Amino acid sequence: MGNKIKRKDNILMLVPKKREGQQWRTKEDGLVEIIIRREKLLDRIVRVFIPTPRVMRIHLDPMGSCVWEAIDGIKNVKEIGEVLKERFGENAEPLYERLITYISILRNNKFITLGNYSNKMPSDER
Repeated sequence: MGNKIKRKDNILMLVPKKREGQQWRTKEDGLVEIIIRREKLLDRIVRVFIPTPRVMRIHLDPMGSCVWEAIDGIKNVKEIGEVLKERFGENAEPLYERLITYISILRNNKFITLGNYSNKMPSDER
């Protein structure tokens, strides 16, 4: 399926997967920081004229960090929602609207891919 989402796809059943090579870390406060290195040719050319950082750091909030850590290439969006609900309770509401928007932002920024990955075991084999 790749990175294309079809109209017939149920987004809750799709599995997010961190993009290969995406750097990130969990900081001392338990929150996640996504690290983006800006070393492509265009980045270096721009730096000659405009001082820009070589590394960008995106600091996630507690819910964003929970989602990021739950993205393991196995859990689907619905299961990640269940993790959020368990951890944040009513504070996560409206749960799936927020989660789908967040997953879409991560996907649009190429931090994750979203698809029907076959590495998921049927529920009776877990």
